[in-house]
Amino acid sequence: MLLQIANALPPALLKECQLLGIEDGLFADGRSTAGWHARERKHNLQARGESRVATVLQQVELALMRHELVVAAARPKRIVRLLLSRYDEGMHYGTHVDDALMDGQRTDLSFTIFLNPPDAYDGGSLVIDEPGAERAFRLGAGEMLLYPSSTLHRVEPVSRGTRLVLVGWIRSHLRSGEAREILFDLERTIASLRMKPDALKSEFAAELELLLKTRSNLLRMWAED
Repeated sequence: MLLQIANALPPALLKECQLLGIEDGLFADGRSTAGWHARERKHNLQARGESRVATVLQQVELALMRHELVVAAARPKRIVRLLLSRYDEGMHYGTHVDDALMDGQRTDLSFTIFLNPPDAYDGGSLVIDEPGAERAFRLGAGEMLLYPSSTLHRVEPVSRGTRLVLVGWIRSHLRSGEAREILFDLERTIASLRMKPDALKSEFAAELELLLKTRSNLLRMWAED
């Protein structure tokens, strides 16, 4: 399941990330964090782990772990790793699959949060290889793309400007992507019912309670704590 999430970060935190992204001295060769195979295909810059960067990334992590849609879709146990990446003109990341284990933890979901608007650069599309077709994404500032870590994907060369993104990996409570999707569909249905006037006092109350029970019991059956 691929999911686009608008307003993944609070505006003030998005601005802090954007300001970090224009400080050239914070960035180093991105190949230092890639596995041996991806390293051959990776040509970008990544912010070093200085205290200012670490503080902002910690705030991003907290914001994502509280984000209603991220929680509903990913069921995150933790964010395994989070990086601030920059692609200047000519930079790209060839086709690769993300490491299954990072820092000794399984990666179930990957995400990219686009930090600057698409008119700030040309090229730089995130291309996801799906069965039967490829899909290219250039989202607005603050928008997030969540996708399975098992997918092949690439970043097309930037031909003008700078592409600034946050990339990260999530260890979910649910190993199965199918289970995550089923629970996400249940969450959307529950949310729709809750939006109805006096949902808990109307004819929808029994249906809502049954859905809540089903969601909890499926989560209890599938979750790894």
